[in-house]
Amino acid sequence: MVTNKHTINQEFVVLNPDKEATTELCDATLYERLNQRYGDFKGHELISCHEFTEDWSTWEIHPHGDEIVMLLSGEITLVLQLDTGEQIINLDKEGEYLIVPKNVWHTARIKKMAKMLFITPGQETNNKDV
Repeated sequence: MVTNKHTINQEFVVLNPDKEATTELCDATLYERLNQRYGDFKGHELISCHEFTEDWSTWEIHPHGDEIVMLLSGEITLVLQLDTGEQIINLDKEGEYLIVPKNVWHTARIKKMAKMLFITPGQETNNKDV
């Protein structure tokens, strides 16, 4: 077996239902390719890294699993829409993370340019405008 090192800024990782990893080049056609190669993403997770300079323009929800959101640098405020109202969580230290429960709408407000690592159950992810 041959293994190579990768850079999460350039290649994301898809874990299939058997937890086998495939890398995908992070480029303008990434999400189109993900839809083509992995269908409805049933049972798959996407491990990705993104940088943000502005607040998210949408809310998102993952109906098939919890999402892990980890701060690598910067500072953000995550907003979760719960049955009891909004929950506000600040991440301001490298390595802090939040487990966003499945079926919870969430968005982020950027306090200081932020780099984030995500482990996302992508099947049937939905978005709506903030």
